Amino acid sequence: MSEVASPPLTGEHFGLHIPFMEAIGLLSVHSDPQAATTRLPWREDNTNSRGDVHGGALMSALDYTLSAAARAHIPESGMATIEMSTQFLSPAKGDIDFTAQCLQIIDEIAYCTAEARDSKQRLVATASASFKVVRKRDRNTRV
Repeated sequence: MSEVASPPLTGEHFGLHIPFMEAIGLLSVHSDPQAATTRLPWREDNTNSRGDVHGGALMSALDYTLSAAARAHIPESGMATIEMSTQFLSPAKGDIDFTAQCLQIIDEIAYCTAEARDSKQRLVATASASFKVVRKRDRNTRV
């Protein structure tokens, strides 16, 4: 990990414009080298047939929050998901809070863990992921 303490990331989605996170309504709460925190407010369009938060919405929020935890160590970079493992522990009801930590970055690969909790602090999901560090490129470049 970085030897120099990085300031908290700020801006739309910790400094990035991410239309998909806007589409699901994810809120970026806080990010620094210790942890990244986001919130997914309950919305009907993010639910499954039972009215619980859909697993796909949870996984998307987890992936973003995990990558934000890694990016807090290298703020001028992006992260490309290599792999992610998710464990669903109970139905996700209501607003969901996500917290992720970057365990280490070795040879441009970041290793992170996260959890998702409902408003009653019940653990609804956990995840771990690895990311390839992607150095900053021109925003208008698509390849």
